[in-house]
Amino acid sequence: QGYAQKYIVKNYFYYYLFKFSAALGEEIFYITFLPFIYWNIDHSVSRRMIIIWSIVMYIGQVSKDILKWPRPLSPPVVKLEMRTDAEYGMPSTHAMAATAISFSFLIATTNQYKYPFELGLAAAFVFSMLVCLSRLYTGMHTVLDVIGGALISAVLLVLLYPAWDMIDHLLLTSPFCPLLSIVVPLVLCYNYPKLDYYSPTRGDTTTILGAGAGATVGFWLNNQYVAPAYTSKDFQLGFPLITSKLVVVVLARFFVGIFIVLLTRQLMKSMVLSMLGYRYKFPIGDLEARRRLEVEVPYKFITYSSVGFSATVLVPLLHELLGLM
Repeated sequence: QGYAQKYIVKNYFYYYLFKFSAALGEEIFYITFLPFIYWNIDHSVSRRMIIIWSIVMYIGQVSKDILKWPRPLSPPVVKLEMRTDAEYGMPSTHAMAATAISFSFLIATTNQYKYPFELGLAAAFVFSMLVCLSRLYTGMHTVLDVIGGALISAVLLVLLYPAWDMIDHLLLTSPFCPLLSIVVPLVLCYNYPKLDYYSPTRGDTTTILGAGAGATVGFWLNNQYVAPAYTSKDFQLGFPLITSKLVVVVLARFFVGIFIVLLTRQLMKSMVLSMLGYRYKFPIGDLEARRRLEVEVPYKFITYSSVGFSATVLVPLLHELLGLM
């Protein structure tokens, strides 16, 4: 594990297409696309997508480390990624995330906005298919891993859909929501399945649950103290007519928001690591120490819950101060 294979790219179109498609299932996509939906399209759609994404990804990550199915052997395949090579293969969480995000967006918007359902269905299918195929092209998963991931995600969507509105209502109105949103994910992270060697799955799971927890607390606070979700027209931004002024405002919201989100991540990462390093007596650059349970879970959970909270509370407040609402 960890060595780089030599390969020759014979078709640059496929190479860059599937490298880009693989990135659609990674942090850079989640940290940009999900907040973009919240800031510029519809808060209710974003809430549902984030909750579904958190649940689906947790189940997928845990399933990998319970099943312990190996990734494809190399050779014969050529692996174009090294970071995830230490993880197990079944199911493909890229396939799960792509299926969950694309089809939850379709389901959440199809009854609220007027657009051709066939077009939305085709877009969701193409998006998820590109991400699934990228996992085969990069040599990270077998066909069974990808099909299994997509099917598990589809089943979870079907099972969760009837409870969407109830879950959303409870998360916005229950007085216990902030406490449960923090405690439950933390318990799940600290009781993550143990492996004989280090795998990034626990850290990635903590990142996802932390971001979801911070965002959920933000949703609750906004509903309680800023704008009630079911009565405020401003809480759902919708799809207004596209004008040059609107494009400028949307881009301004996005870049201001991303700057604050990335700044929050960097500041919290440095601060939390410094505190944990002082507590457990290790230098910040010590990678092995940062992989320990007592360090990795609080470090990633606090960092990314701050990111989720910043995206849902601080950024909208800044947008309002700057006249971007």
